[in-house]
Amino acid sequence: MTDQIPRDSRTEIEAAAFRKLLRHLREHTEVQNIELMNLASFCRNCLSKWYRAEASERGFDLSDPQAREIIYGMPYEEWKATYQSDDKKELKDQPQ
Repeated sequence: MTDQIPRDSRTEIEAAAFRKLLRHLREHTEVQNIELMNLASFCRNCLSKWYRAEASERGFDLSDPQAREIIYGMPYEEWKATYQSDDKKELKDQPQ
């Protein structure tokens, strides 16, 4: 099926789907990272690490805080203070 879609168009489609995923996660701040990790084996922090790694492979150096801000849509500490539930512990060791 993907053979029918030219590479450039496929990249644009994948980028658009990724932007929709980020928008969805930003709109659903009630979903905690620990819940995402338990259900899907990835979370917002994983996405930021993957984003940072892909940027690095292409010659763009991002810090962890910069990559997280791209994914969260705001500084990570601000997101935690605003949306992270006190009764949910943030995962410290997450797969990359």
